[in-house]
Amino acid sequence: MNKRRNRPNWFRLALLSLLILGAAYVNRYVVVNINPIGALTPTPTTSPVTLMAQGDEMFAQGKLLPAIDLYKQALAAQPNDPVIRITLARTLVFAGKYKEAQTAAEDALLLNPSNSMAHAVRGWALNFQEQYVEAESSIKRALELDPNNALAHAYYTETLVDLYYSGLGAFDGLEKAIEESKVAQALAPNLLETHRARGYLLEATGNYEEAIGEYQQALNINANIPDLYLALGRNYRILGIYDKAIDSFTRADALNPEDPNPDLLLSRTYATVGEYGKAMQFAESAVSNDSADANLRGNYGVMLYRNAYYEESVVELAFVVKGGTSEKGKEIKSINLAPNSPRIAEYYFTYGLALARVNQCGEAVQIAQLIASRIPNDELAMDNVAAINERCQQNLNAPPAPPTGTPEPGTESTLEP
Repeated sequence: MNKRRNRPNWFRLALLSLLILGAAYVNRYVVVNINPIGALTPTPTTSPVTLMAQGDEMFAQGKLLPAIDLYKQALAAQPNDPVIRITLARTLVFAGKYKEAQTAAEDALLLNPSNSMAHAVRGWALNFQEQYVEAESSIKRALELDPNNALAHAYYTETLVDLYYSGLGAFDGLEKAIEESKVAQALAPNLLETHRARGYLLEATGNYEEAIGEYQQALNINANIPDLYLALGRNYRILGIYDKAIDSFTRADALNPEDPNPDLLLSRTYATVGEYGKAMQFAESAVSNDSADANLRGNYGVMLYRNAYYEESVVELAFVVKGGTSEKGKEIKSINLAPNSPRIAEYYFTYGLALARVNQCGEAVQIAQLIASRIPNDELAMDNVAAINERCQQNLNAPPAPPTGTPEPGTESTLEP
């Protein structure tokens, strides 16, 4: 009646216990660290130092927008570093994004109000926005904080020249600019901005060949800065070396195709040498880059007129005289006619000539009268006022035929260089 009791298998029990413990460990510590199927694998974050180095490399290659993007990435990773913000601001100035540059410099000043470079770059950005007095104040503060700041001396040179041009500077502004330029040269003779500022000063004082030499030295430091090619081209153009001017403006356009200035200068240069078809094409490209700029509209209108597109010329030049709204819905502000503005005078008298060509003489005569009252001492403008009145008198005697698209010979609307 008694059953025989089996002895327990201790090896089996021990193995089972180990399996249970192993399963518990895997469930608690291993499974939770395995990414679900389809989940993205984390990638290592690039350090701010690496991003800055990559940005510097892009800047050296003239790839300003990629450089700016990399500096912004570095800033996102290290937002409390004023050096990154200053580097970003300086690059934004070279890229023509002056308001953004001002903001970046001011953000650096929030982190360190006594940072000389932040004040200097802020002043440089303000100068490009034609806020010359405030720019000078900011750069002076930079020099108070660090009298040996070579960049600040270079920026001050340019600001003093622009104050002189604007009529807001002291009577000895150019002499002061010469002094500042020499200080910048003594402190940092191989700095790109030193050569740029020296070239700008020489250009302002009419030493165009020497200015070309300074701009070329700046390009030897960095051959991919579009602003330097614009400066180089301006001086070649003044000297009448039009092939080199066109080459320089074309290089600037290739490096920064979003900037309308190379297209504008190419347009004016081709017009100067009588290639009005090319001049019109580049004028149109400039407008496509900034359709709300009345000056670009005016230049396009002049080139349309020179190619005998009179009706289209009237449309574009009306933006200069009356203002309006661009195709993208942006406001176009009119430009007032004032003495000592030959380019604006050209827009106005070309508008009058175009109106006369399409037999809108009521308005054409009003434009002629406005020009005569505002700038009676401008000989070129007054010659074209006479041409407007003469054309309208001819229209009374014999209405003009529809335009054929081929310009007629004559001396109307002589283009200023």
